Amino acid sequence: MSEARSYRVSSQRFLPTLRLAAVVLCATAFLLPGAQAATAAKKKAAVSADSSRKASTGASAKRSSGKPVANVDKADKSVSGGRNVVATIRQKNGRTVVAVQRRSIVRVAEAAPARQSFGQMAGLHSTEDALDLKSSVALVIDQDTQEVLFSKNDHAVLPIASLTKLMTGLLISEAKLPSDELVTITQDDVDTEKFSRSRLVVGTSLPRGELLHLALMSSENRAAHALGRTYPGGLSTFVSVMNAKAKMLGMKDTRYVEPTGLSSRNQSSAQDLALLVNAAYADATVRQLSTSPEYQVEVGNRTLQFNTTNRLVKSPDWDIGVQKTGYISEAGQCLVMQAKIAGRKLIMVFLDSAGKFSRIGDAERVRRWVEATHMGRPNPGLQQAFAHAAS
Repeated sequence: MSEARSYRVSSQRFLPTLRLAAVVLCATAFLLPGAQAATAAKKKAAVSADSSRKASTGASAKRSSGKPVANVDKADKSVSGGRNVVATIRQKNGRTVVAVQRRSIVRVAEAAPARQSFGQMAGLHSTEDALDLKSSVALVIDQDTQEVLFSKNDHAVLPIASLTKLMTGLLISEAKLPSDELVTITQDDVDTEKFSRSRLVVGTSLPRGELLHLALMSSENRAAHALGRTYPGGLSTFVSVMNAKAKMLGMKDTRYVEPTGLSSRNQSSAQDLALLVNAAYADATVRQLSTSPEYQVEVGNRTLQFNTTNRLVKSPDWDIGVQKTGYISEAGQCLVMQAKIAGRKLIMVFLDSAGKFSRIGDAERVRRWVEATHMGRPNPGLQQAFAHAAS
């Protein structure tokens, strides 16, 4: 069976050459007799015309010293050998010439239309705002005074993508599980929702602490899933704890179905996510790992370099206390942060931003606006909700 398959595969290499040869033979067999007959008829007519000219011109033809002019005809006939092969018969200087030409085929693939996010389908991007943000949902709150500095569609409930991992990391940190305990990546951790890639191949074993680092810093999906899967009681228990924690924090619009954010059924609002950022900032481990710029892990005999998904972490213009990014097509580009700007600790939430770098641009725009114009007049705003989250 394997030898027969090998023969078929090898023979396919010669199919283009065999096809060209077949076209040449067919063209010669079918067109050559007609071309030869046409040539004979032309010669006969030429002889007859020459006799007439000799009879009428007499001796003047003998005085002619010009050389005979070669007789070159245009293409006589052509035959197609398929969509990209053409054979042409020509008569040149009394000889029959068969020319075979392969035509280039250019295939233009139609670009698939970009999938719309939930926010786009809901028309949230038509909402105008004073800062002209690209995010359809935004919220900026003073963490100390709970003053709402800026809001845009902040009650809209949308998919949150990898912002989910902020809750995952918070629960793993609070569980106080052994950070040096080895956790092995299994087939269960492979993404069958979006088929995203990972450098943590099945069989990789890393300490739980390193997986937590990769999940929060570089948004590693298999790391986050393995953390939830190995939680005491298993994955279903972990998801239940995620939802219970959300309820305890006062996140009334939030629902989790898995620990990575690959599912669009993980949903929340900007109001709820501000509460989560506030709680995550209170955890020293989450603060440290989420704002780490880079990290190396040893996998077998290889050293793998991982980097943060938020380039603002490396910027000297930013003082970030906790952060997380996220993206799936249903959610758009997402970003949550706690950062100190102009001496104020601010919580910022950007959801459903259109464009690869637009969430970063929105954060920069808000920072410049706060530095240039906002004087900071306290307003109770979400004070009750934050007090409940802290209790």
